[in-house]
Amino acid sequence: MRVKGVLQLYITVLSIILLASCGAQSGAVSVSPEEKAVFEQQKGDPVKIADAESKYEIVIIDPGFYSWLKSFAQPEGYYSQTFLENRNAIYVMNWNQRVLLPMQYDPNLYELQIDYDPDIDYGYEVNYKLYNYFIYFQRKYNQRLGPYLPRI
Repeated sequence: MRVKGVLQLYITVLSIILLASCGAQSGAVSVSPEEKAVFEQQKGDPVKIADAESKYEIVIIDPGFYSWLKSFAQPEGYYSQTFLENRNAIYVMNWNQRVLLPMQYDPNLYELQIDYDPDIDYGYEVNYKLYNYFIYFQRKYNQRLGPYLPRI
């Protein structure tokens, strides 16, 4: 009888720890009604992310991204290029893993891999816009591409 009581206590404590850790990891992101309205936009110009020196470009066709970038993102210069490069490396790695797992992750969200080499200097603007697209994407589609909450 005593073993059963200890076992129940152990299971209860383990359950509480598990629930607490799940709650801490999910980290709900608060999205304002204004931001939600931008997410629901059906029309918008594509955003071209390019650097003339490196000759790399990314085109983002998500209709609300440009409006979100101008309305909600931190201004250029807010983050250092090193910060942006470090975050982009993590986000790209997780994004590309999800592209390769279409049975586990929505293939409509993760369609194409992103060719991003952390050893290449893409310049500030490319890293800034790419980083902000990852923040926008995570907030709009309620995704987590890394250990950080997608805050603005």
